[in-house]
Amino acid sequence: MRRLLVTGGAGFIGSHFVEHWLRHGLADRVVVLDALTYAGRRTNLAAVGSDPRFRFVHGNICDPAAVEALLREEALDLLVNFAAETHVDRSIAAPADFVRTNIDGVASLLDAARRVWLHRSGIPHRFHQISTDEVFGPRPADAPARDESAPYAPTSPYAASKAAADHLVQSWRRTYGLDASISYSSNVYGPRQYPEKLIPVAIRCVLAHEPVPLYGDGQQRRAWLHVRDFCRAIEMFFRYSAAGSCLYLGGNQEIANMALVQKLADIAGRSPSSVIHVADRAGHDRSYGISAAAFERISGFSPEIALERGLADTFDWYQRNSTGTS
Repeated sequence: MRRLLVTGGAGFIGSHFVEHWLRHGLADRVVVLDALTYAGRRTNLAAVGSDPRFRFVHGNICDPAAVEALLREEALDLLVNFAAETHVDRSIAAPADFVRTNIDGVASLLDAARRVWLHRSGIPHRFHQISTDEVFGPRPADAPARDESAPYAPTSPYAASKAAADHLVQSWRRTYGLDASISYSSNVYGPRQYPEKLIPVAIRCVLAHEPVPLYGDGQQRRAWLHVRDFCRAIEMFFRYSAAGSCLYLGGNQEIANMALVQKLADIAGRSPSSVIHVADRAGHDRSYGISAAAFERISGFSPEIALERGLADTFDWYQRNSTGTS
């Protein structure tokens, strides 16, 4: 049984990950460290708040002494880093925030882990970095999905900061011998996502009978993976992967943004939703794409939640939780 430190665990994906591990009895202890910035909410962890295996700590990953103290005090052996600034629009407006959290913060975590774990000879440990398919840059039209041979080619400040963090993780593994791994995934969606990303923004607009804002012509394509499938994949990766492995996790459900908005309007039982085409975002990539074929061959994993079902469940959650932020 593992003893986890989940950084950024009060956010959208992190909170689902914590629930998954506790619900399925995969850990003796789960400690969440979260700074509770705008997208992190204690209410996201309400389902596990009374679990004796769970502890929440309000703190920042840029404080290495605090991270080191937690690793030692709780005898934690697995650190999964969800803590990040993630919204591309915000990275364009305030790139320094992304450098601070996504690069400096990861360096802080890595060094705390190095100081604790590499002085505990013989005790298994793992540092896992949650990355993104955006570090590989845009996929040319009609090109196959990216695989393990894909080079880094980030185009936004967000993607560049995540790429830099990945390089730090690899360097700590090679230089110091830290057992470290990275997962790259396509877009993850589901309940509790902060309403700045496309799906929750579109759902809130549809519910309010308002037009949905779409960048440019709305034909940018993204692949989608439900958050529960994502959490299950990470769990399986830890069971099947060796030290230094990387997980390439595509959603295999690619769709244009305009068509996605139409699906949400159909779920609501409404006529085609009106859309406002706004000026395109600077440096907006048309398409990404990442292949999970290698991982599927090794583990037998495949997504269980089809896009139509996942969107319907997500729509229902936002309809029942009208603020869409908890």
